[in-house]
Amino acid sequence: MIIIKRTQKIKDLVNKSHLDGNKIGFVPTMGALHDGHISLIKKSKSQNSLTICSIYVNPTQFNNIIDLNKYPVTLEKDIDKLEMADCDILFLPSTEEMYMNNEIKEHYDLGMLEHILEGKYRPGHFQGVCTIVDKLLKAIKPNTLYLGKKDYQQCMVINKMITDKKYEVRLEICETIREPRGLAMSSRNLRLNEVEKIDALKIIETLINIKKDIKPGNLEEIKINATKYLTKNGYKVDYTEIADAATLEIVSDWDGKAKLVALVAAYLNNLRLIDNIIL
Repeated sequence: MIIIKRTQKIKDLVNKSHLDGNKIGFVPTMGALHDGHISLIKKSKSQNSLTICSIYVNPTQFNNIIDLNKYPVTLEKDIDKLEMADCDILFLPSTEEMYMNNEIKEHYDLGMLEHILEGKYRPGHFQGVCTIVDKLLKAIKPNTLYLGKKDYQQCMVINKMITDKKYEVRLEICETIREPRGLAMSSRNLRLNEVEKIDALKIIETLINIKKDIKPGNLEEIKINATKYLTKNGYKVDYTEIADAATLEIVSDWDGKAKLVALVAAYLNNLRLIDNIIL
């Protein structure tokens, strides 16, 4: 595996690769890699002649400086995992590489996606996400971008940005990889102790209960019960919501036809967990 730290060098390499007729798959990450990330690398390896992974903890998508400072950094282990997965290139830029002095900050029109669910509780987060993904796409010019479904709203935000900017890249959203008991894999899980990992299962239990109980008609009682269940089990809940799976518009009354997604965001102690399930 080649490790590249300079933006110009990665640009030169991918331009040559495209000229040689290679297809490039790209997996952007913030490190602290787990089997969910590696599944994306393997998917890319199966579909492309060149697979690139980036590791960069992007400060502009954190609206909480404490969360940024506590974000796990496990670079040596990450490199080992990528080498084991036969990743071709690791792009490992510095903040100086990604954010030039005095550059004009672009604003992305994300519509309602910026103001609901994660957007409501993490103001500015998705602008930061789009800023860094935009920069990475310009540098790497992949044929396919691979993202995990655990960050459901983020996938929709990036898809809108790609569509609006007319990027010639295919977005492949891959299934959430879970630990054996059902906990969605996340870099932040490294901050959970063994007791908290068991408590964290209440998130997926809540989503499964929503899926079991849902039926056509008013959905508010199901949402209220889900929030009560988490609160009773020690969580501070940001939201338990049911939305249209295609648009993420919040659904209060269901006709029994539209495909839905249930989404949860809640704090276990000081750690914010998110998850979702298609209904």
